[in-house]
Amino acid sequence: MMKKKILTPVLLAGIFFLMLGLSFAAVPLYDVFCRITGFGGTTQISKEPPKVVLDRIVSVRFDTNVNNLTWDFKAKSNVMDVKVGQVNKIEFEVENYSDETTYGVASFNVSPASFGKYYSKLGCFCFEKQELKAGEKAVYVMTFYLDPELVNDPSTKNLQDVTMSYTFFSTDYYKQS
Repeated sequence: MMKKKILTPVLLAGIFFLMLGLSFAAVPLYDVFCRITGFGGTTQISKEPPKVVLDRIVSVRFDTNVNNLTWDFKAKSNVMDVKVGQVNKIEFEVENYSDETTYGVASFNVSPASFGKYYSKLGCFCFEKQELKAGEKAVYVMTFYLDPELVNDPSTKNLQDVTMSYTFFSTDYYKQS
C-alpha cells in the first residue's frame, strides 16, 4: 500500500518532466525537419555555391512586409531572373519612420513550398536582431542560388517563377531599457 502512494506521484512527476523536455525539444526538432525536407517553404543554408550553372532561368519574386513596426521595407528589385546554380545578391532597403530606436527580426518563406529545399542562402539577415535608430536607413543583403537539383524533382522541374516572402516583425524581446 505504501509503495503505491509513493509510486504514483513519482510516475506522474516523471511523465511531467518527460513532457516538459519534449516541449523544449519540439522547436529544434521541427526546425531540423523543415530544413532537411524544405517543409513549409523552408529554405536551405549553404556554405558554398554549386559547381554547375544551368541555362535554365527562373523568375524570383521578392515580397516584403512589416508587422507591428514603423518601418518601410522593400527589395531594390521586385523580380530577378536568375540562372539555376548561379550565385545572386539582392539588396533590401529598410527605413525606421518612428522617433525612437526600434528592433525587428525578419522571417521568410518560399512559395511554392516544394521549392524551399532548392532555394539556398549563402548569406542572409534573416532571424537576426536588427536595430534601427529613429529615422535611420539601412541596406540588408541576401546572397542565394537555386540548387541545380531542382530540375530532377518532378514537383519543381517545370517551375518558372517562385516567390520569396520576407516579413519584419517587431520584437520587444530585444528592446533595451
